[in-house]
Amino acid sequence: MFKIQKGYDSESKTFRLPIKTIERLEDLATRNKLSLNQLVIQCLHYALDNLEDEAKQKEKSHSIIT
Repeated sequence: MFKIQKGYDSESKTFRLPIKTIERLEDLATRNKLSLNQLVIQCLHYALDNLEDEAKQKEKSHSIIT
């Protein structure tokens, strides 16, 4: 389950995001009283922590087929 947290050490980087994605993130950040930056960090951590490696993906697709 994704839980919103506050506070991180940081380094400045620049990324280009689709306008619709930014609008959705800004809305979510506002509703949760977070900065957009804090929310994006948490979304990225969640995605990276839940990223399946290639071996797991092959295993999963093989079990679905058989």
